[in-house]
Amino acid sequence: MISILGYGLGNVKAFQNIYRELNIACVVAEDRQTLAAADRIILPGVGSFDHAMQRLKASGLFEALEDAVLARGTPVLGVCVGMQMLARSSEEGSEPGLGWIDGTVEKIRFPDDAPRGLLPHMGWSTISPRADEPLLAGLDDALGFYFLHSYRFVCDDEADVVATADYATRFHCAVRHGNVHGVQFHPEKSHHNGIRLLKNFAEA
Repeated sequence: MISILGYGLGNVKAFQNIYRELNIACVVAEDRQTLAAADRIILPGVGSFDHAMQRLKASGLFEALEDAVLARGTPVLGVCVGMQMLARSSEEGSEPGLGWIDGTVEKIRFPDDAPRGLLPHMGWSTISPRADEPLLAGLDDALGFYFLHSYRFVCDDEADVVATADYATRFHCAVRHGNVHGVQFHPEKSHHNGIRLLKNFAEA
């Protein structure tokens, strides 16, 4: 059973629709019991880092999420700001992050000769995945993924980086440490590749 964390942020319906098409059981977890029964968890997120962390803590699901992921080893996939929440902190705000993957979040910075007005990074970009990463298996390299962000996750350990992308500068766009996965792009808006990634997450 896939549980999408229902804390008021993210395009929950889009995830549900994809899993319905794939005939994979999926629910929105808005209480501890549903979250505890999850085989896999999706942590969506949009907007600012601080707002997302505050909403998560106010939802009453924070401790249940930690118990599922850290104590029971339930796989989790953070999406967009949900990925950034996996870090220790973000320079966008003052709230502490979950700290499940060593790293911090910083605003995307460009070389001095890059064009102005590049943020937010919005639109389609191809990625460079690590060859041995099950979450990213079977993707069409030519299609890419849909991005919408101005901040990036910077991993302390390159071993936790499973894909990078380029947008006038190289950045980490997918990360994994054990059962904790994160993607900066939006698989629920990325058509063929997004569907394949979400299927991989359900079946890996």
